[in-house]
Amino acid sequence: MTIPLISIVGKSNSGKTTLVEKLIPELVKRGYRVATIKHNKHGFDIDHEGKDSWRHKKAGACATVIACPTQVALIEDLERDLSLDEIRDNYIKNADVILAEGFKGNPFPKIEVHRAELQRELLCGKEDNLLAIASDSKPEIGVPCLDINDVKGIADLIVKNLLK
Repeated sequence: MTIPLISIVGKSNSGKTTLVEKLIPELVKRGYRVATIKHNKHGFDIDHEGKDSWRHKKAGACATVIACPTQVALIEDLERDLSLDEIRDNYIKNADVILAEGFKGNPFPKIEVHRAELQRELLCGKEDNLLAIASDSKPEIGVPCLDINDVKGIADLIVKNLLK
């Protein structure tokens, strides 16, 4: 079975990470195993100079796995940015739902985080598979608009549309 995926999208500093951070424990409390995918267009570094795994990559390994009794991490060279389905299908197991932060240009259902004080246009419309807006205002674009602080209501929407 394919793991359902929903993207939490929005402009910079709109509160995407905060919403994901609040949704995870709410969904876990309801008995769901939640995985997340965070997109960073600028790149990132989880390995540090001098560490054994860093030395393995520096020596030419195309992939390095770091493992301990409670965690595992894979550092793998890529030739291109992977799509959400590729990341889900190749790397995520044992989850009931995936919350992806970012990836606004994907075909999956989306919740857009919007703050009126930032005075920015919405990124998505109904045609972009926008499921709802989480906002401190009430933009009218033909999809439900939930209060940005109504984590239970947003979780209800995710459960109803993706997990039932």
